[in-house]
Amino acid sequence: MAMSHLSQTNGPAGSPGAPAPSGPMRRGAPVVKPKDMKGTLRRLWELTKGHRKGLTWMLLLSALASVSAMLSPLIIGNAVNAIDAGNPAVWILLLLLALYLTDWLVRFLQQFFMASIGQHIILHIRKTLFSSMEKLPLAFFDKRQHGELMSRLTNDVDNISTTISDSLSQLMIYGFTILGVFFIMLYENVILTGVALISVFLVLILTKTITRHTRTLFKEQQKILGQLNGQVEESISGLSMVKAYCRESMMIEEFEENNENFRAVATRALIWSGYLMPITNVINNLGYVAIAVVSGVMAAQGMISVGLISSFLLYSKQFTRPFVDIANIYNNFQTAVAGAERIFEVLDEQPEPADKPDALPLPHPRGHIRFSHVSFGYEPDQLVLKDINLEIPAGTKVAIVGHTGSGKTTFINLLTRFYDVTDGSIELDGHDLRDYKMADLRNAFGVVLQDTALFDIPIRDNISYGKTNVSMDAIVKAAMTADADSFIQRQPNGYQTVLTKGGSTLSQGERQLLTIARAVLTDAPILILDEATSSVDTMTEQKIRRAMLSITKGRTSFIIAHRLSTIRDSDLIVLMENGAIKERGTHDELMRQNGTYAQMYRTQMGMES
Repeated sequence: MAMSHLSQTNGPAGSPGAPAPSGPMRRGAPVVKPKDMKGTLRRLWELTKGHRKGLTWMLLLSALASVSAMLSPLIIGNAVNAIDAGNPAVWILLLLLALYLTDWLVRFLQQFFMASIGQHIILHIRKTLFSSMEKLPLAFFDKRQHGELMSRLTNDVDNISTTISDSLSQLMIYGFTILGVFFIMLYENVILTGVALISVFLVLILTKTITRHTRTLFKEQQKILGQLNGQVEESISGLSMVKAYCRESMMIEEFEENNENFRAVATRALIWSGYLMPITNVINNLGYVAIAVVSGVMAAQGMISVGLISSFLLYSKQFTRPFVDIANIYNNFQTAVAGAERIFEVLDEQPEPADKPDALPLPHPRGHIRFSHVSFGYEPDQLVLKDINLEIPAGTKVAIVGHTGSGKTTFINLLTRFYDVTDGSIELDGHDLRDYKMADLRNAFGVVLQDTALFDIPIRDNISYGKTNVSMDAIVKAAMTADADSFIQRQPNGYQTVLTKGGSTLSQGERQLLTIARAVLTDAPILILDEATSSVDTMTEQKIRRAMLSITKGRTSFIIAHRLSTIRDSDLIVLMENGAIKERGTHDELMRQNGTYAQMYRTQMGMES
């Protein structure tokens, strides 16, 4: 750290509590600059409401910490003058000891307050961000990588936390110290202050020159590191494929090449950044010597006292010490503000449409659904669904089929209001979906998706997810309806078994049966089964099909399936192609039409036979 290097090479500082960075800082590390520093800082200040009293105490404690650092060289100078004059200096030394103890107490309180205040502010920011994410529409998440959003919730918030808890307090102490020491030095002796400023000027030029080189190198290092991490991730996640195609040696060669490039760039970056502290120490030492020589000459001529020389040497050390670290803290500060901008981008996103003031409740939905001239596009000029007209009486079992990209899942997303239609309307029991309260509308649907969503909680809680005050009997009954009870009973703790990593210890079919049990427990009047059998074997498919037959009885059901054998008994089969309904009817009717559906069915049966 900068402080330790300086104290080792230059001798003791004027105060044992002289400001020092609380952790290692990488000189010249790449800085992410904010787009609007003032605007973002203003918004961060707004987020500190309720904690500003604590920040005021922090400002006061920082000032007190700086005052103790500023007074100690004066007291040491007086002690030297007293000893030089042959007078006792015991009381002066006791005063210095008291000042050091006060300095320790002030800094302890500062760290205590900063840790508490900083973490409370970060808690508020993290809660605000997470709460905002929960209210965002599905479209927001569809357009962004989940890892990038997680980075905002973790890395960006942590950067702000570090800045508030660490860098901010150091910056305040450094600022007070530099200003206070400068004015005291100026008051004590203008000539010696000018000599001290020369070394500061040289340090600033050196810092700017070196960081300009290291910043480019660190950026290149981060780029290569990203490539290296990407290759490692691909190698591990696709290890079976690498071995299957005997690509181990090529993967190793590629890794070694990237690793060597990273080593070379990192070495150059660290060498350049390593120049900073030794040369800074040399400049500070030369400045120290210059002040000693000039002050010695002035003392010999009777212009200043020996005590003033002692005080000025200590002041020069305290004055030049913080400048390099302030530059680095400011870089960290910029990165944190840039992270705050990324957080505010999420907070500024439009949440899901709010309920209308006169929104209708939906206490007992029947499940009569009507699509009237529905068109939709994820982008305004690219329609995915085109003029869909379809009426589905309550209790009808509807199968949606078609090739990949035909619009099947989009059809379901509109029905559940994950998206709103671009044109036309979707009605449920005679009213537009947008007329209902969102919570009531969502409660009308039970959903089973192709990608099973299980959580690191007991099986019983996974089945009752979204339901409160559910009895164990109801959970077991739902599992039995979904044909899941038998394999649940085989788990180490039965229904109390905690699923880890999304149920990775279960087969795909078993995970799917648990999500079906969850849908059974919701007892929703409308069911959506999206590719529920696409990733399972034939035997498990039969289990899932039996469960589907049980839970869809008497309910309006939408089944999306590639395996046409699972939807033969549907009341209505809708074939979609290029975002439009091409064929509709029962299985027998569509087979008699001998169209696209019949061709798809015969092809599948031929493949399966």
